[in-house]
Amino acid sequence: VQLQASGGGLVQAGGSLRLSCAASARTFSSYDMGWFRQAPGKEREFVGVVRWSGGQYYEDSVKGRFTISRDNAKKTVYLQMNSLKPEDTAVYYCAASVKRLYRAPSSPNEYDYWGQGTLVTVSS
Repeated sequence: VQLQASGGGLVQAGGSLRLSCAASARTFSSYDMGWFRQAPGKEREFVGVVRWSGGQYYEDSVKGRFTISRDNAKKTVYLQMNSLKPEDTAVYYCAASVKRLYRAPSSPNEYDYWGQGTLVTVSS
């Protein structure tokens, strides 16, 4: 499975960006697709996930601002980011979990495949 993230860039605080993650997997629709981010000097942290069933879960700091969606026909997952803040600056990674856990996966070690990351910079 290969994941290709794109859409990062420089944006002013309060602005919006949409990240995309295209997958090569034949069974994309059966995967939980998550987004993580890693700021300089910090650990990789969970942003949110869209489950194979369509359910969405988010980290508290992005609730109401970020939305994850998926298009199974295009094998693509999206992260729509609105009302961006300087503290959202990070490299954003998409990831796929094939484990079909009972609960939504939120830890990096619960994911099996990772994209290469795309940099989002939010200026104040």
